[in-house]
Amino acid sequence: MAFVRVCGLTELEDGTPKRVELDGIPVSVVRTEGEVFAINDICSHANVSLSEGEVEDCSIECWLHGSSFDLRTGKPNGLPATRPVPVYPVQIQGDDVLVSVTQES
Repeated sequence: MAFVRVCGLTELEDGTPKRVELDGIPVSVVRTEGEVFAINDICSHANVSLSEGEVEDCSIECWLHGSSFDLRTGKPNGLPATRPVPVYPVQIQGDDVLVSVTQES
C-alpha cells in the first residue's frame, strides 16, 4: 500500500470533513472521536459529495437525501442508500495524515 500525505493533523477540525483527491479518487478525511478516517467522498445513492454533510457518532451523512455511512466500514446506516462506500486506511506520522487508496497486489 502506498500512503500519501493528504494534510496536517492540525488542519482537520473535529467533526468537519475535508475533501481531498488521491489518484483521481475523491476522499473525505474526517477527524472525530479521537480518530481520523478516510472514506470515498461520493454517496453510493446519488453522485453527491459526502464532505458537505454532517458528522455525528462516527458516521457521515449525505446532505441531499440523508443517507448516513459508518466512517469505519463505509456501510450505510439507513435508507435511501443500500450500498457501502469504500473506506481507506489512514496513518498518522507526527502531524501528517497519510491515506492509501491503492490495494496490495
